[in-house]
Order: sequence, then C-alpha cells, then structure tokens
Amino acid sequence: MGSRRAAAERRRTKPAVIGSVAAVVVAGAGFGAYAVYGGDAGGEDTARTKSAAAAEKVKSGPLTAAEVTSTAQRFLTAWQKGDVAGAAAATDDAEAAKALLTGYAKDAHVKDATFTAGTPAGVKVPFSVKATVAYEKTSEPLAYDSALTVVRRAGDGEPRVDWHASVVHPELRDGDRLVTGKAGDPPVKALDRDGGEITAAEYPSLGTVLDGLRDKYGKKAGGTPGIELRVVRGEKAGDGKGPKESGAGEVADKTLLELSKGTPGTLKTTLDPALQAAAEQQVDGKKGASVVLMRASTGEILAVANGGHGFNTAFLGSLAPGSTMKVVTASMLLEKDLASVNEKHPCPKYFTYGGWKFQNDDKFEIKDGTFKASFARSCNTAFISQAPELKDDDLTRQAKEVFGLSMNNWSVGVSTFDGRVPVQSKAQMAASLIGQGGVRMNPLNMASVSATVKSGSFHQPYLVAPSVDGRKLATASRTMSGSTLAALRELMSYTAAYGTAAEAMAGVSGDVGAKTGSAEVDGQEKPNGWFTAYRGDLAAAGVVQQGGHGGDTAGPIVAALLKAGG
Repeated sequence: MGSRRAAAERRRTKPAVIGSVAAVVVAGAGFGAYAVYGGDAGGEDTARTKSAAAAEKVKSGPLTAAEVTSTAQRFLTAWQKGDVAGAAAATDDAEAAKALLTGYAKDAHVKDATFTAGTPAGVKVPFSVKATVAYEKTSEPLAYDSALTVVRRAGDGEPRVDWHASVVHPELRDGDRLVTGKAGDPPVKALDRDGGEITAAEYPSLGTVLDGLRDKYGKKAGGTPGIELRVVRGEKAGDGKGPKESGAGEVADKTLLELSKGTPGTLKTTLDPALQAAAEQQVDGKKGASVVLMRASTGEILAVANGGHGFNTAFLGSLAPGSTMKVVTASMLLEKDLASVNEKHPCPKYFTYGGWKFQNDDKFEIKDGTFKASFARSCNTAFISQAPELKDDDLTRQAKEVFGLSMNNWSVGVSTFDGRVPVQSKAQMAASLIGQGGVRMNPLNMASVSATVKSGSFHQPYLVAPSVDGRKLATASRTMSGSTLAALRELMSYTAAYGTAAEAMAGVSGDVGAKTGSAEVDGQEKPNGWFTAYRGDLAAAGVVQQGGHGGDTAGPIVAALLKAGG
C-alpha cells in the first residue's frame, strides 16, 4: 500500500520573535518545542544547538511490553471511537491507514465495531472484531480475528502500529479495500464432472478456485447478484508476498459476508469428486504442499489441492522447479543430438560455466555412465556440461514450441501462472537447464509437462471446457519427433523404476514415468521438493515447499493420486 513514509526531513526553522516575547516553534514530526528569547544571533544559535541535540535522542532498542500495549490500545481505542485521524496517527503510515480506515465505515458500511485486544506475543497483538454491516435495509453481524504488530517508527523511534491492510482484515492484501453493495458478480454453483455441487466446506482447497470461477463466469452463468461485503483487489500481486512475476495470475475478489443471497448460475467443471477428495487428503496438514492431477490426452484437470488454503500455489505459484525441468531440457538435448539415451555422457563432480562452479547433490559423479543413468540419478553436471553448445534462447524456445510454457496465454477457466522460461546467458542460462536461474513453474505447469510426454503433444490444461464459453485454448507450435519422444519416455520410465523416483513410484503399475526435483531457495534451510509423473492417461505434479528431496516429499503425494486414478 505504497512505500513507507521516510523519516521527517530535519530542517532548522528560524524562530519568529516579537519584541522580547517568546515564540514557540514546532519544527517537523518528531521534534520538540523550543522557546526562544531575544533577537540576537547568540539566541538563534542556542536554539539550533538545543534542537539538534534533541533530534539526536531517537528511541531505539527492543520495544517494551508497555510500549506495545499502549500503542495497540491507542490505535484500537481511536478506531472504535470512529476517530480515524487518531487511529491513523498511531501507525507508521498515517496516510495509507486513514484511507483504508475511512473506507471501513464509508465503503464497507461497518458500524458499531468493538475491538478486543488479546494477550500480546512479543510485538504482535491479536485482537477480535465484532461489528454490524448495514446496507440499505439489510444488515448482518460481522465477527473475525486479526492482529497488529508494533514497531519503532523510522526517524524518531516512537512505537507505532506497523501498517498493512491485513490489520483491518486478514484477507486484505496491501492495495485491497473492503466494499459492501451489490455483488460485482452473481454467485456461481460449481459442479464436478458428475454433476455434484462443489463447495469449499467439502473441499477446502477449492475456496480460491471457486472465487476465480465466480470472477470469470459469474455474469455468464445466469445468476443474479446479492448484497455482500467483499474484498476488492487493488493491483493484483500474485500471492501478495512480493512483486508480481511477469505473467503471474491475478487473485480474485473474495466475498466475506452475504447480507442477502443472490441467485447462483450453474457451471460445470472437469473435477473428479473422488480424485479431488483424494488430493485433499494427501495435502491435509502439509501447509507447503500443492498438487495437480490431469488427463494427459485432453488437458482436463481432475483434481487440484493446496495444503495452505489461503493461496492457490498449484495454479498461481511461481517457483523454481529444480530438476523436474530436466524433462524439458532432456528433450532439447536429444533433439540436438547432444545426448543419447544409452550412450556415454559426462557426469563429473563439478562443471564450471559462466564463472559459476556447479556441482551434484553430495558431489557425486558417474564415471563412464550413460545419459540414462545421469537422468535417472538427476546429475546436474550432465546437463550443465552441454551449456557451451547451446544458444541463449534454446531452452526458452523448446519450452514454448513443444511444451506450451511461458507464453502467458493459457485459458484454464480461472487465473493461472503459465510458467516462465526467460532467455538468459552465461551462468544463468546454465542454471536454467536444471530448473534454477530464472525458470519459474507450479504444479499445473509441471503436470502438463508430464502430460505432453505421455500424450506426445501439448494439450492445454483446463478446468472449464472451452465449449462452455467458446474460448480458444493455447496450442504449441510443434511436437517432438517420434524418436525423441520414445527416448524421453524411456528416460522417465527408467527413473520411475530404478532412479530417484523409484521409491515413491513403487506399487504404481502400468505405463509409468517420473522425474524428481529439489530447488534451492535463498533463505530456506531445506529446498522445495518437486515430483512430476504419469501413469496411463493420467499426469500429475506436486511440490512441497521447504520439504527437501522431491522423491521423499512430493513423490508420495503424486504417486498416491496416480494410484487413486485406477
């Protein structure tokens, strides 16, 4: 919600002197008041010296319990009294706070609010809200929990509420606002492929998906809007945790309270109720886990689930996919005759390119090994060693032309992030070959990669059939040759049976293939664990953030869904 206000500029203001009467001057935020007597130069210099000395007395060090409690009390008391200016002044971004707090009453029509502070946990103070939302002749009670954090304000060190929109309501991201009125979109009654109703109560992971379906199809599905309190998104920022990735999907508006129900329209999806239930079970209790299951031959999405229900990482995530990206890279190396399944291929402990020294997990090497052995064991240097033979845009073109990735044109039925494989050079290009560097994917993208290998061509994933609204699905410009496709399937099949994916895929019978991945992320103790696989006409992929090796974390989740698919 805008940048934080910088410390007030320290300026010396020449005191106004009327005769020998003292004039009080307040010189900017955080400065004290100074009495100046007389009109000689010595008096002015003295005033400046005292002002500078006071300015240096900036509060610092950890906040005391008393400072945290009194600041929270000041903010909540002013907010409850309707003193928006006073509440905003208790934050470190008064302008932004004033705008959102004003809208709380004016736009959201929240009245008679009471705020009850809980027990502080360090500098964080939880609080509960009870209020009424009243619009025209309708009203409904509103109750929720939120929290605030107290920090020292830049410049003077005074304790203030660290301002973010989530203080007002936990569903708000900076830039969002609360609005009560006629719903922007009528409600949608989403149906699974068998005609049963899909609800967030039954399938918690689908809450964000249902929001997205309403956002896109509410006005097309034949319903009528009701009156509701909803979050209206500001600048769409992906997951709200940082700058939006190029091509990242938008987050849909969210209904918080219905004052009067609208009439929902109906919308059929491709979700399979039994497989969706299985996916929910697999990620239950695993906050960093996400998974997607699809039909390889058509692109139909059969299940999607996220262990953390607040953000749809499975569709909108933008994460380095690690070694699962080697499926795409291997297809390129095979096409360019830079690798052959059963021919010898270098897998040294280290390989230096572009000034970076790359290594394998645990610094292993495969002496006189084949490309099949390197793929199955996920040898990084086997791929990095081919970087000198590649053009900067080779991987980008392969991802787009064969696998339909990084084109930002998928039309799934809800917002998605369609992968990113930017053109890079030197060390970054080499890192991209093993799913690091600038490459970004999510489980939907990587499930599609396995589906492309299994079916032989790219079929854009979709949640709502294109026949519903006549939209055009994305296509890839070419397919792999028969020999390349056969080789790639052999690599994935061997990995599922004898490589890093073997333990997870044990017991998954039939025509199978798989690839594991681990992606290092700055600031994380453990890498993100990835797994992508196919069985028959089913393809799936999953990630467990900060999980470790993909075969141990995401692998069992994906394998369980492939088994459940029969």
